[in-house]
Amino acid sequence: MAQTLGIIDAIWNGLHIPLEKGAVFNPGGVKQNPVLVGGQVHYSNETVQSKLEGTTVLQRGQRLDTLIPRGAYEMQVFCDTGQVFVVPDMFRTEVPDVTGGEGGKIKITWNGSPGQEIT
Repeated sequence: MAQTLGIIDAIWNGLHIPLEKGAVFNPGGVKQNPVLVGGQVHYSNETVQSKLEGTTVLQRGQRLDTLIPRGAYEMQVFCDTGQVFVVPDMFRTEVPDVTGGEGGKIKITWNGSPGQEIT
């Protein structure tokens, strides 16, 4: 029986950010767009950014601006199945909401250059 992906974890700007179940990572790369010319279909290439969406929590003693600062930093995305991706310049795309009464959940979206799989 083979293991399948269950956990996605992240290290951003040197800080480990544990993510809840349901995190979604798209490494980005080159997308092929269809181009219809006459009766033929061709394609053109387009670069697509990487994207990580996940939920973490705010713990006692943490500062939100330390947990999720502004700026672009290296992101390492770890899959429990052994894959590791590195994005050199991930940045958060919005000011995150902190949800009270549910463990201080913080939904975060990051974008950056296409990631490289290193393992």
